[in-house]
Amino acid sequence: MVSRRVFMRVLGAALLAALGLLAGIPHVYAFFSRRRRVKPGGWKRSGERILLPLPRLEGDVSLERALANRRSIRDYTREPLRLEEVSQVLWAAYGITETRYGFKTTPSAGATYPLEVYLVAYPEGVLLPDGGFLEPGSYHYDPHSHSITLVKRGDLSRALYEAALEQEWVLEARACIVIAAVYERTTRRYGQRGVRYVHMEVGHAGQNIYLQATALGLATVAIGAFYDEDVKRVVGLGPSEEPLYLMPLARPLRPYYLDESDLMSYIDAYRG
Repeated sequence: MVSRRVFMRVLGAALLAALGLLAGIPHVYAFFSRRRRVKPGGWKRSGERILLPLPRLEGDVSLERALANRRSIRDYTREPLRLEEVSQVLWAAYGITETRYGFKTTPSAGATYPLEVYLVAYPEGVLLPDGGFLEPGSYHYDPHSHSITLVKRGDLSRALYEAALEQEWVLEARACIVIAAVYERTTRRYGQRGVRYVHMEVGHAGQNIYLQATALGLATVAIGAFYDEDVKRVVGLGPSEEPLYLMPLARPLRPYYLDESDLMSYIDAYRG
C-alpha cells in the first residue's frame, strides 16, 4: 500500500515532467532519491557526551592565505590546544553546512557520507574553557549535534604511535584526528566503484583539516602508514569502520609562511 507522501511525490514528479520542467532521467532520479535528512550512522556508542563550542563561520585568515601557508608540519610545541580550536577543526573536517538535509563540509557521492571522525585527546593536550583539560582518550565526533562522545578512556598516545609505525609526530602532537570509513554505505549504491568515491571523500576531509588548522595557526600532517587493526583496537573503532587517515594536531614549532614576492618571482622565472 502506497503512503500518501509517496503518492504525492509521484504525482508531483509526473506533473512537472508533463510541463517539461524535468529534462531527462537523471533529474527524475535525483528527485526520487532525495532524502529529507541524512541521519547519523555507525554503531551504537554509549559514553560521556561533550557538547563542543559552536563553530565559527567567519575567521581571521583568508582562504587564499590558508592555501598559501598549508604545509605538512611534523615539529610541534608542547603548548596545549584549546577546545574551541579542536571544535572548529572537527567541524571543518565533517561538520554540517546545510540544515535541511544535513549535508556536510565534504562532497560525498550520493550523500552517502561513509566517514566517521574520531578525536584522540592526549594528556593535558586540549585545554577546556574552565582551565582544566579534556580527559585523555578517544572520542567519536557527531556532526549533527556537534559533540564528541567518549569511546575509550586513558592515554592512548604511545599505543597510537606504535600502531603508526612509530612516527614521532604522532607521539609529539597534542591530539590526533582519526578518520575511518564504513565502505558499505557507499558501495551498496555504487558497487566496487564506491571504494574510489570513499577515498576521494577522505581526501576532501583531510584537506579541510589542513586548511582549518592553518587558518587557526595550528599544524598537522596526513598519515596513511599504520597497522589498520592496531589503530582500530587502540581508538575503539566500530566493527565495520576502517581507518584511512591519522592527522596529528598541535602548534607548529616553525610555522610556514609564503611570501607573496617569492611566489611572484618563482612564477616569473618559469614564464621566461
